Amino acid sequence: MLEILSPAGSPESVVAAVQNGADAVYMGFGDFNARKNAKNFSQEDLAKAVEYCRVRGVKTYITLNTLVSDREVDKAVKYARAAYRLGADGLIIQDWGLMQAVRQAVPEMRITASTQMTVHNLEGAKMAAAMGADRVVLARELSSVELRDICRQSPIEIEIFGHGALCMCYSGQCEMSAVIGRRSGNRGACAQPCRLPYAAVRSNNKYPLSLKDNCLAGHLREIEDMGVASLKIEGRMRRPEYTAIVTGIYSKAVKEGKNPSEEDMRVLAMAFSRQGFTDGYFTGKLGRDMFGVKDGDEKQAQVIFATARKNYLNGEFQRVPVWFVSKVAKNQTAKLVARDDRGNSAAAEGLVPEMAFHKSITPVTMQTQLMKTGGTPFYCQGVKSYIDPGLALPTSAINEMRRSVLSEIMDKRRSFEQRKEGEYRPAEQYDNRQDAPGVTVSVKKLSQLTPEMAQYPLEAVYVPIEELRADGSSLRPFFDRGIEVCATVPRIIHDNERRIVRDHLEYARLLGMNTALVGNIGHIQFARGLGFEVRGDFGLNIFNSLSLDVMRELKLLSATLSFELRFEQIRDISKCIDTEIIAYGRLPLMITENCVIKNDLGTCGCDNFPGLTDRMGALFPVMKEFGCRNGIYNSQKLFLADKADRTDRLGLWAKRLCFTTENPPECLRVLKSYMEKPEYIPASYTRGLYFRGVE
Repeated sequence: MLEILSPAGSPESVVAAVQNGADAVYMGFGDFNARKNAKNFSQEDLAKAVEYCRVRGVKTYITLNTLVSDREVDKAVKYARAAYRLGADGLIIQDWGLMQAVRQAVPEMRITASTQMTVHNLEGAKMAAAMGADRVVLARELSSVELRDICRQSPIEIEIFGHGALCMCYSGQCEMSAVIGRRSGNRGACAQPCRLPYAAVRSNNKYPLSLKDNCLAGHLREIEDMGVASLKIEGRMRRPEYTAIVTGIYSKAVKEGKNPSEEDMRVLAMAFSRQGFTDGYFTGKLGRDMFGVKDGDEKQAQVIFATARKNYLNGEFQRVPVWFVSKVAKNQTAKLVARDDRGNSAAAEGLVPEMAFHKSITPVTMQTQLMKTGGTPFYCQGVKSYIDPGLALPTSAINEMRRSVLSEIMDKRRSFEQRKEGEYRPAEQYDNRQDAPGVTVSVKKLSQLTPEMAQYPLEAVYVPIEELRADGSSLRPFFDRGIEVCATVPRIIHDNERRIVRDHLEYARLLGMNTALVGNIGHIQFARGLGFEVRGDFGLNIFNSLSLDVMRELKLLSATLSFELRFEQIRDISKCIDTEIIAYGRLPLMITENCVIKNDLGTCGCDNFPGLTDRMGALFPVMKEFGCRNGIYNSQKLFLADKADRTDRLGLWAKRLCFTTENPPECLRVLKSYMEKPEYIPASYTRGLYFRGVE
């Protein structure tokens, strides 16, 4: 049966989820989870929550789903060990390096690859499996057709989000909150800038990045049939009553095998709504109808919240089956044995029965009393009774035996077998390069490359594969100078797009390219299978030495470090392979499946859309990405040409200049500033996060 996985942002939310039929709960523990602003759990809280769930047959997953720095790895592993020792069932992890450390430290712990890993195709699921994950949370942007195909072929379990808030950007790829306000979504501190108003060109929609909440309540049978293992409800930042209401409706629908009623849907909307719900990604119906802002009647919400809270605090959801066997024989003490679904058993003896003067005890009367398990998590699944005729036994005696055996089984369910532990191996330390880094260049358009740029000794030039057919002759000066021309693979490639990407890459090979720049874990083997050596792009979110070591094991030639790192952190990373940083350009803030341009203009108009303007008047360019997706870029350009004294001491292989909206003369001026003297400085610029870091 499809697992309902519910959010728990506090200990009360655990009770709310469990008492409304959740099969599993996920909760934050410590400093490294994607909802730092939730109450989260102390170790004492976690111990109580895990035990509470274990007794009731509910699984517990602990979120360690943020990027961690080198100095934080030890602490994160300690959290993993603590959760392991308390009997938690699994960990949800984003960071590839932390995943490897946890596999070594707590080898019997189940690992879920977080949606923050941006796994969105079959190859990504296979890679997550190869790296040690038991389950992967797929990107929310996938359609039912794509999900079904992945489920059919995935070597590990598939989890999807079924209800709750939708991010505009692919999870794990959003840098807007970090770059604008230092509150990193990859570090659990997202400030939700997508919920703010922005001005576009034509649309009256002031909130072009604010998606309605996801709701797949009408597709539960289809989801279960396609092989999804777990349906996740988003909402650790929301109140326990919300968790109770949504969990109850979804759990009931799954267990009864039918869609929620109209009244259920009305209650879901009252609990939280952004002008309704959307199933647009699941059904493949993208567009304006997917967007909305928070609405609802607060007074009505308070009424249903009060009712929900009363129910989960004053009741016990009877979810654990028990089987009873009773024996009532002449001149012997009455006996009762109980067994639960885990094989735990308990026995109790009661009074010696007397001869009946009026009414004899029968199997029916015994069953009637044993079924009265209210106030406990148990329900009676079956009773076998062996009763001599003509005997009487007080009801109170039967009740006492029932309470005794259930209490003993409860105690046994609290215990669990400790699992073996290991030691994780810190990353091997490598000396930093002592020579100054070279320069690489990436472009959005082939026309941005000029013969004059080829006169400089560049380490590499990165060109989007979809641009290569425009005019391959413009690459000739770079080939002639022995400069590596590298094919940039799209960060997002759905399985139904693999063929066209393969065609582009095969054309790149014909042009003479033999390296590919890859920004997603699911694309590494794909590119390598077509004969390319691979360099790692910023989308891989390399934040520590262990993650870089994972890239070495995957045989990457180089990796681009996260631009959320401070210079000091970059310097201290042990560089087992060549590394580069983005040193110039408009930093990529979002990559979206929903087309902001088409939603605004009503038609495709990639070349006629300046971007989005925020409340402060800053303009964020919106550009076409592969697959008619959008890239949203920072309003200001990162500029570090005058900081060579800092960047040259970081042990890097290269500094990358990312050209997006620049015209060819501007590209050349910027390149000269980095290769010669920094004579050209943009009118306005930012230093990015290299000096100030993120929360």
